[in-house]
Amino acid sequence: MEAKLSQISALSQKDKGPAFISLIPEIFSQPEATISQNLRLLVDTVVNQESVGLVVGRQVLSEVVKSLGEGTVSDHDLRKQLVEGTLTIVQPRIVSYEEQVNSLRFQLADLLEEEESWSEAARVLMGISLDSGQRSVGDTDKLKIYVRIVRLLLEDEDSVQAETYYNRAALLLHSTTDQEIILQFKLCQARISDYSRKFLEAASRYHELSYVGEIDEEERRHMLLAAVTCAVLAPAGPNRSRVLASLYRDERTADLSTYNILSKMFLDHILRSAEVKEFEKTLKPHQLAQIAISSNDRLASAGTAVDDDADPGASTRTGPSTVLDRAVMEHNLLASSNIYNNITFRGLGALLDLTPGAAETIARKMIEQGRLRASIDQVDKLIWFEKNREEDDAQGKAGGLGDVEEAEDTGAPFTKRWDNHIRLTAAHVESIVQHLSTKGLLSHDIEVS
Repeated sequence: MEAKLSQISALSQKDKGPAFISLIPEIFSQPEATISQNLRLLVDTVVNQESVGLVVGRQVLSEVVKSLGEGTVSDHDLRKQLVEGTLTIVQPRIVSYEEQVNSLRFQLADLLEEEESWSEAARVLMGISLDSGQRSVGDTDKLKIYVRIVRLLLEDEDSVQAETYYNRAALLLHSTTDQEIILQFKLCQARISDYSRKFLEAASRYHELSYVGEIDEEERRHMLLAAVTCAVLAPAGPNRSRVLASLYRDERTADLSTYNILSKMFLDHILRSAEVKEFEKTLKPHQLAQIAISSNDRLASAGTAVDDDADPGASTRTGPSTVLDRAVMEHNLLASSNIYNNITFRGLGALLDLTPGAAETIARKMIEQGRLRASIDQVDKLIWFEKNREEDDAQGKAGGLGDVEEAEDTGAPFTKRWDNHIRLTAAHVESIVQHLSTKGLLSHDIEVS
């Protein structure tokens, strides 16, 4: 092979290109043991020998890249070795062979993606030159590359670096009308919110994508499941109640394995540890991340605990340890506000499996953030729940039923709650009848009032 290359190098410039190109099929038809060595010799000759010239070098290298891309070599490992070897030789002269290097990088990224080496494939794509060189790369092509890098990084849960490329993609989203790319971008958007623990935002985006008809049915079901998971992990309060209501009223969620915990959270039922452990098995590693307790909260929890009488059976936990732990504690605190008029720090601590001081800290934070309507009496160590709060925070407006008139204040909280439930049920029924009427599903002999 060396002798042939030397002979061709001595030819005139116009004859060199066809002569070098004629060697390419011959090299690929050789035994696997010699293909790699001979291809390296050819590429090194046309790229690094000054006598060959840049024009001829580009012609020959483009043919090599084309042959590799067309699957001339069927063996995956050999093809990967050839692409990597060619890249190693050409990379130092990327300014002269930018287009060919970019094509090789795309091929190598495809091969690594087939091996599920997600981060390596992403790093290969990151090395592609997009902003300078022989030809201008359009905004749509840049967007495709950025979205692909984000998707690959998220497969390995590298959300920090993925967010950098997601922000670059967001600036270019306006440049395309390709629905496939837009949907891929929206999915990356939902997943980044999920990894960043912006669970409410992630749940809304996953739920929106679960309705898109262009997406495969199994994928839509997976997105619906992700929406329920993120809604459960979101911070308790009116905003989460709205998302839970939307998911609970989606008839598709009844078939999900997480429907039980979804319905209990929507209906403000207290969650038991067995149900939480069952749900915990469905979570991904980033959703089980440990959370740190601030030094101020730790001191506040310990300080209140010292004032209480010692109870050998009491919990010694000073706060939630995981995202799920925190979500369940906040939900159970909200659920208990529907059951009790007031509760002691110690009683709430027993309910949440926390020290009395830690239970007070959680309640205080939720009150400060407007997620719990209550007041704290630190003298008597009581939390008083406000029973005259707007019911539509979690039920009426949250579920899209609009305003429901407040029941007359009879002075009996349980009677008032019962009356409100009746009004809400009536509003549900009327909404369903109106929907059936607009769709023409009611028979003409039925009069709708």
